[in-house]
Amino acid sequence: MQRRFFPATALALALACGLSITPAMAQTKWDLAAAYPATNFHSENMAQLASDVDKATGGKLKITLHANAALFKAPEIKRAVQGGQAQMGEILLANFQNEWQLFGTDGLPFLATSYDDSKKLYQAQKPFLEKKLAEQGMVLLYAVAWPPQGIYTKKPVNAAADLKGIKWRAYSPATSRIAELVGAQPVTVQAAEFSQALATGVVESTMTSGATGVDSKLYEHLKYYYDTQAWLPKNAVIVNKKAFDALDKPSQDALLKAGADAEARGWAASQKVNTETLEKLKANGMQVLPPSTQLKADMAKVGDAMLKEWLDKAGPDGKALIDAYSK
Repeated sequence: MQRRFFPATALALALACGLSITPAMAQTKWDLAAAYPATNFHSENMAQLASDVDKATGGKLKITLHANAALFKAPEIKRAVQGGQAQMGEILLANFQNEWQLFGTDGLPFLATSYDDSKKLYQAQKPFLEKKLAEQGMVLLYAVAWPPQGIYTKKPVNAAADLKGIKWRAYSPATSRIAELVGAQPVTVQAAEFSQALATGVVESTMTSGATGVDSKLYEHLKYYYDTQAWLPKNAVIVNKKAFDALDKPSQDALLKAGADAEARGWAASQKVNTETLEKLKANGMQVLPPSTQLKADMAKVGDAMLKEWLDKAGPDGKALIDAYSK
């Protein structure tokens, strides 16, 4: 008898206490998979987005950020979002160039070498990205550029010839191709394993941003940073379309608004981080130098060769994108 009346008694108690069981049932919980440390500016930006969405929806949509590849490793995040194992994820677009050439547009060296140029390139790339991700069952929420990329080495580099045979950490098809074109030896290492690879001598050079240099404490292993401002690759935050469509309209609007805010905030943070991290590299004993005239000329040739190769593979869409950017 007692067991039969217990649910009704529990409900009566809840109602008597002025509680409603509806909000708890209506709460939606999402996982946001990310590959970089919680202290990275991209991760901090996503944490702010999750907080903004929580406030805007009155706790209806709760997004939990899983930084530092805690949920999925960097190369697995896109597939995880596409398959619905995570409702949201942050990906480095250039990592997926082999799947579709236009994902790697912002990894083409010396095409867009400033924040203004990078934003212009993003505007040209965005319609293509949105269409492709929609075909794959995803929504592009926002994208933010990393600071400009430079070359880290143990030894001084005055020309591309000085990079011949060097063990070069690659993290995307573009960084592998640069290594091949300058005669370096590309070794694929993800961000989370980077410090260990340097400590064990698996790699001895790389091309990345000042931000990653500080995150991975590259100054503990490498001595020189050449500020080539080669490209500004973007991290994109993507959402599973079915999960997005399942939200009510106010929650969708709150997420889109938080995404737009995160995009604006992220680009500003990237510029601030660029200045701060180069200063941190110097403070930790790294020599931060402009590239020599010869190195600049050598790398520009690499850029020209890679753009030509990319256009051959990217076809009409690639040409349309570069034409839109070049206007």
